[in-house]
This record gives sequence, structure tokens and C-alpha cells, in this order.
Amino acid sequence: MNKKDILEIKRRYKKDKHNFGRIAGCYVDNEKNKIISFSESPAEMVEDDFYKYLDIANKCLSGKLGNNILQLPFPNDEIMSGEKYSLLQQLRTTGLKDETVLDEFFDNVIENYLITGNFLILLFSDVYDIPMKTSDNQDVGDSEYVYDYILCAICPVNLSKGALGYREDENTIGALRREWTVNPVESAFMFPSFSERNSDFNTVTVYSKNPKAPHREFWENGLHASSRLTSAEKKNAFDSMVGKSVPDDEKDIHFNIADNLSEFIDRKQQTQPEDTPIEITGEDVKEIMEDSGVEDFKAEKIGERFTEFFEGSENAPEATELLDTRLLKDQQLRHEKAALAQEVHTLQQKLVDTGVESRDGRKSDIYVKVPADREADVTTAFVDGEKCLIIPLDPSDTATVNGEERVL
Repeated sequence: MNKKDILEIKRRYKKDKHNFGRIAGCYVDNEKNKIISFSESPAEMVEDDFYKYLDIANKCLSGKLGNNILQLPFPNDEIMSGEKYSLLQQLRTTGLKDETVLDEFFDNVIENYLITGNFLILLFSDVYDIPMKTSDNQDVGDSEYVYDYILCAICPVNLSKGALGYREDENTIGALRREWTVNPVESAFMFPSFSERNSDFNTVTVYSKNPKAPHREFWENGLHASSRLTSAEKKNAFDSMVGKSVPDDEKDIHFNIADNLSEFIDRKQQTQPEDTPIEITGEDVKEIMEDSGVEDFKAEKIGERFTEFFEGSENAPEATELLDTRLLKDQQLRHEKAALAQEVHTLQQKLVDTGVESRDGRKSDIYVKVPADREADVTTAFVDGEKCLIIPLDPSDTATVNGEERVL
């Protein structure tokens, strides 16, 4: 699944383009009790209500691919005979119309999704006639394949904040009634995945609002899919490996690591086709650490940790996933400030050299420039009652005052 696939599906989630056949849901309280369940056709819904559901569907495929959005494979035995996989297929093939299947799925989410408080489970059924495209990506109009899928969203439900307001029914000012409000989507999934403009029944696409703490327990227990690390989790693991050998207060080294990792990525991008993932090995990490000023034995240890944790696994990161962009921006700002400080110093030195300013920064009314070896010869004295600047001259000396040469 790539960005184009995601955008193609998301373009359907608009008021004039959607083709949802049915929307089902279940509201659950903090004690895991099902308060209400429903299954309706969008045509039966109040228009404003449906548009709210459409907004939720849109959020299910938002964020960054590889971080908020992951494509998880199913183990072969799960595809062949797994209960969870079979349940997903039943939801899809029944179009969310079978109450028994819906109840079984809602029970599955309630049992395997760890959440505190009330929440709402929503299911969308959609059938997309995939239009054929020309080589220049133009729609031909005819449909060759059909993408029949379900979309599931899990949203926390919280009490609105108390507020003072106008009570129209009582014509008074007082505390307004607090309502249970559906919050933004916390987790979602789409089955089957949409890959290369076709159905991929071997995988499920999952969404996490917080990629640092995804609901992995539901991926593994509720969907029986093979879990993967998000980009944020890979970055945290890498930072932990470095942090064990490089303390936080060694800021210059951390800045150097960001710089050198960025340069590593730039070099790889120049030699690889565009959009090719940039692989990084434990040996690459070791060299980056050494070039950044990390002691050799510590650099080697970091490289070993990286190899042990990542290499050969499905969670091997791309180099771009490890880059600390915030630190890199801070480093660039440091370089810019240093360059500016050097420029200011150079300008101040020029002012001193030309006599415009003294070395302590004070401006002068009269500027005098003499060779450095004759500075000590310059003195002041009173001549005819006037304070004067005395500069001893050799017969061969010349002098220029305000750009004009004076005859001595």
C-alpha cells in the first residue's frame, strides 16, 4: 500500500462521492457493557448525522504511512482457518446486515481493545468499482475490479466540560447539561488492504492516532495479524540504544549524530532511484557514531545493539525513520548563529582596523590609522594652548586625510 492507494480511497469519503452501503456501531460504557447497537443505511440517516460519520471515516486513513498507518500481514494459518480472519470476512460479505456477526465482532473488540472509559465502535461497508487508468493516470471510466471492504473506527467517548450558559427552556443563565461526546478516532483498520489498486486479502491496514503507543494488543489478539513497529517506536528504540552510551548532556555529540545521519541519507539518495527505501545497517550506525565523536568502544556497542534488535527482522527501519528532525533543525540554527556571530566579529574587526571604533567598541570622532609598529609613537600634547595629536613623521612618509593626500 502506498500514498496513492490511500488517497484514492480517501477521495471517496466526500459528501458527493461516497458509496457506503451501511454503517453499524456499538456504544460501550466503562464497564464494558454494550449500551446501544445499530446498523443503518446512510439513506436512512439524518444528513447532518451522516456527515459526522463521514468525517470519522476520513480520519481512519490520516497521518503518515509507516507511522500512523501500517499494513500488517496475516499469518498463513490465520488466513486458512483463523477465527478472527473468518469474522472479518463475514462482516465484509454480509455487508454489516447480520446482527449475530456484528455482535460477535463487537464482543471481540470489547474483549481485546484496552481502553479506560466509554467508547464507540463504528463499522462502514463500502464497494468501490475501481476505474481503469491510462498510462498517464487518467480514468478510462470502465471498471475492471471491485474493492469490497470494511472500515472500522474506535473512538473514545467523554463527558463534555461543564460550562455556564443560557438555558432556553427555562429562560435562565445556569450550568449547561454535560453531554457524552464522541472524540476523534483513536484506532482504526481497513480490511482487506487496498494495494496497487486492488484487494489484498493477505493484509489489514491499521491506523493509530498515537504512533508512540499504538493498540498492539488489538492487532495481535483482536485481528490476529502480525504486529509491526511504527516509525515512532523504531525512533524511540534507536534513541534508547544511543542514550545508553551517550548521556543527554553531551549535546554536541547528539547534534553531530543528527548531522552525520542526515549526510548519510543525502549520499544514499544521490545513488539510489527516487522513493527507494534507504537501508541502514549496524555497521553504518557504528561509523556514524565514530564520526560524531562517540568513543570507539561505545560506537561499536551501539552498532551491535542495532544489529541485534533490528537486522533481519520485519521491523528494520529506514534511515529516514531514525533522523531527529527537531535536533537537526536546532543544529542548523546553531550553525546559522555561529556564522552570524563570525560575520559580526569580522565586521567589528574591520571597524577597528579602519579606526571607526576602538577595540572596546566606542566610536571615535577622529580616525587615525598608522602602522602597528608605530602606534606607540602617537601621543597627545598641548600646542599653543590646544590639545593636539602628535604623530612623528619620517621624511619619506605620506599622509591621507579623509581620502585626500596631504603634502608634508
